[in-house]
Amino acid sequence: MTASNTPPVFSLHEGSLPLLISIPHVGTNIPADIAATMTPAAARTEDCDWHLDRLYGFARELGASMLMPNNARYVIDLNRPPDGANLYPGQDTTGLLPVDTFDKEPLYLDGHLPDDTEVARRRERYWKPYHEALVAHLAALKAKHGKVLLWEAHSIRSHVPRFFEGRLTDFNFGTSNGASAAPGLAEALAAVVEQHGRYSTIANGRFKGGYITRQYGQPAEGVHAVQLELTQITYMEEQMPYAYDEKLAAQVEPLLKTLVRTALDHVAAA
Repeated sequence: MTASNTPPVFSLHEGSLPLLISIPHVGTNIPADIAATMTPAAARTEDCDWHLDRLYGFARELGASMLMPNNARYVIDLNRPPDGANLYPGQDTTGLLPVDTFDKEPLYLDGHLPDDTEVARRRERYWKPYHEALVAHLAALKAKHGKVLLWEAHSIRSHVPRFFEGRLTDFNFGTSNGASAAPGLAEALAAVVEQHGRYSTIANGRFKGGYITRQYGQPAEGVHAVQLELTQITYMEEQMPYAYDEKLAAQVEPLLKTLVRTALDHVAAA
């Protein structure tokens, strides 16, 4: 699939539950040929979903499968449609091949913006394998269990004026307004957070689910998808060096575990 000296495009841990956790923005690597065309801002990979592999470490013990890319979203955004269509028409978003950071810093040196040929190359080399693995593993889990839950794990800074005003709600659950999962799933998860009492939450608010949630969540076919966009302030430092805060994370992790179990029970009962 790849040369022996080429880093893998993704890693897949196969579990025993009807649960696949996809973390498409956790990667930080930028291949050398691409990095050579980019600005120092790109090397900081600031818009990474930092440390989610660590925060969701409990999921492996539960029996979840986990799919994660090696490369940063600046290489190609795995949660965007292959044609680059805007998932939130009328709102500012970053694209399939982002050209600037969330703070609108340029990612490419003058004269080095990717052309259509480069977009197609990266889509084939980096985007396609991740999605092929996603589709194949969802099919395998569905064949084994009859139903499967796809949990899209994301995180973002609590303040990003480009995308939303003020401070973002902590737990943002998205099911494409109910189309990607069993009825009431997002609302049931938000209710768990509300009962917990420590964090703010919303169902299908500013973040309704990206391409992966919308494309692969087919509840009528037994595949239920939910996206959680979590504020990074709940478990880490939001400024460089983006350190993991073990004390904060220890407070979030039990709630995340409860949420995942709640989602599995909801899907099983659907």
